[in-house]
Amino acid sequence: MVSNGLSRGRVLEAGVALADEQGLAAVTMRGVAARLGVEAMSLYHHLPGKKDELLDGLVDVVAAQIHAGLADRPDGDDWRFDVRSRCLVARDVVLGHPWLPGLLGSRAQIRPGIYQLYDGVLGAMVRGGCTYRLAHRAMHALGSMVLGFTPELFSPEAGDEDASADALEAMARTLPHITAMVAAELHDPADPTLGWCDSQTEFEFTLDLLLDGLERQRLAEDASLRP
Repeated sequence: MVSNGLSRGRVLEAGVALADEQGLAAVTMRGVAARLGVEAMSLYHHLPGKKDELLDGLVDVVAAQIHAGLADRPDGDDWRFDVRSRCLVARDVVLGHPWLPGLLGSRAQIRPGIYQLYDGVLGAMVRGGCTYRLAHRAMHALGSMVLGFTPELFSPEAGDEDASADALEAMARTLPHITAMVAAELHDPADPTLGWCDSQTEFEFTLDLLLDGLERQRLAEDASLRP
């Protein structure tokens, strides 16, 4: 249904665009309404759950974008290629929405589109010869990589360069090895990241490491079942 030229899809797309431009904090019913040139009350017909439904809807939009990208993805004979390409398609989408990881962590329930992404990866593993037992462990190992990002232990906020230098100096006195790693691994701010250490190279390195290890485990299990 359409009200005042609006639809649920149009409202959610405006919310995603607002989050992309100004960050998730800017996504309120009033903020989205202003972007659309309407009163906030006009949105309630499409989002009766108000802000919670709006935020859940943002997740749905991004999940749909990932599913659309997967539809154009070439199939491969190797299950690792299949899973790898799924993770990288998700990453391509999520890099355009860096607010998504934080939003996912704040939602009370996992959205159906997110479950479907994990189900697709699980199906690829089983079709490739993984048992459900191994696939279960693989899903734990892959974690949020299925959604195109990895949570990072170290994620300092961007801020005053002098303050960052002072923090590193303080760390050096008690955490010399971590400090040396931080100094060596600081990225170019222009890098397309979803977290301090989550560059494309590191994401793919971790993904390949996991998939190669899982393939060795799959082959070992397969050999143990042979007479």
